[in-house]
Amino acid sequence: MNRLSEKIGYGLGDMASSMFWKIFSYYLPIFYSDVFGLRPVHAATLLLVTKLYDAVSDPVMGLVADRTQTRWGKYRPYLLWMAVPFAVIGILSFYVPDGSYTFKHVYAYLMYILMMTAYTAVNVPYGAMLGLVTDDSREKSVYSSFRMFFAYVGSFVAMGIFWIFERSVFGTENAQGRIIRSVGDADPLQWTGVIAVVAGLCALLFVACFLLTREHVKPAEKSDDDASGSIRKDLRALAGNGPWWLLLGGAICQLLCLSIRGGAAAYYFANILQAHPLLSCAVFLTLGEIGQMAGVLLAVPVSERLGKRESFMLMLALSAVLSCVIWFLPASPGGVWLLAALQVLISLAFGIAAPLVWSMFADVADYSELRNGRSSTALIFSSSSMAQKFGGAIGGFLLLSLLGLFGYDKDLAVQAPRTLDVIKALMSFIPAAGAALGILCLSFYPLRTERMKDIQQQLSLRREI
Repeated sequence: MNRLSEKIGYGLGDMASSMFWKIFSYYLPIFYSDVFGLRPVHAATLLLVTKLYDAVSDPVMGLVADRTQTRWGKYRPYLLWMAVPFAVIGILSFYVPDGSYTFKHVYAYLMYILMMTAYTAVNVPYGAMLGLVTDDSREKSVYSSFRMFFAYVGSFVAMGIFWIFERSVFGTENAQGRIIRSVGDADPLQWTGVIAVVAGLCALLFVACFLLTREHVKPAEKSDDDASGSIRKDLRALAGNGPWWLLLGGAICQLLCLSIRGGAAAYYFANILQAHPLLSCAVFLTLGEIGQMAGVLLAVPVSERLGKRESFMLMLALSAVLSCVIWFLPASPGGVWLLAALQVLISLAFGIAAPLVWSMFADVADYSELRNGRSSTALIFSSSSMAQKFGGAIGGFLLLSLLGLFGYDKDLAVQAPRTLDVIKALMSFIPAAGAALGILCLSFYPLRTERMKDIQQQLSLRREI
């Protein structure tokens, strides 16, 4: 059993990533539409196109990381190498340059592509480390739980920073002389300053993760194939890995639910509840982070009792049912309290499911090593990063596309009835449909508890030879 300090150190890596990821999920749509000034359809297309690029960059990074050899290990060095670039590009992604609409549109594409490249370069190797910090399936779940717990701590910190920011500017005048009543009214440089604080913390956390962790497992070495032949074998093995495809589908659907609900929250509070959109939305999102942190603590005992696959499916089903209830909530004080309670319960379910995804990808990597005699851990884990980005991309694209299609106008005091209906659906029925698709994918996933025990026993014998 590895030291507690290593598990904490491993968690710090996702604490850093999650701070930016939640800002992307919750605030990037409204930043692009209301602060940066992109039309919703252009912002939606940007999010989708950049993720098509990510669909290529993640596996490429996985192939690169699998072939990295340093005195610090295969995957761990990227935490150190990418800490500062990640922070700098993150700040520039939330900077609004002077210039024409076309110039700003191109700038947004460039910065977001660079940001996703930096995110890939640190997170694919970081995720792959789970396959090398331990060879025990239960310990992988423990590491995953530490990872997700600290991820939600990071989200909590990021939301707390935004809550302070929102409280400090609410009711003041922006540069255009307009009273700030919603998050989209704040000045661009105020956004950039807040992101700079978050980015600095992220860089420090990545370095701390590098210093505290170690790679203990020596994976099966690749044969002396030429580079192109080795890559082809890895890609063929991945394409023929049935459990990988099914888990990838489930993970994408999970992130689809989270990104749609998270991105729709600011619009929901500003337009449906007609409440204080800064404080109420920030508290709502923070309640979600608390609920997910609590769920992470339950992930290991729940999965040990039910199994990883069964726990994941049950949590998706629970989140789908509870999300549908939101549609029927009245815009009244009682409805707000019920919404808060549902947010905690839905987030608790997602919190239980989240670490199981990473642990199951580690199981898929072990299955691939046994089946193919080749360790492609980073390539396998790149799919989990790809699932995050692709799920977030589809979610952001659907959110902004539907808002544009149903007539959302940031300058209107009251949106049209059909616009209000689609905002409600984005908080309820649409994420529920994503969860249902995830359940369908996972119902065919074959790597259950007993089969993984057999796989790990065979791998242990092989690695000792």
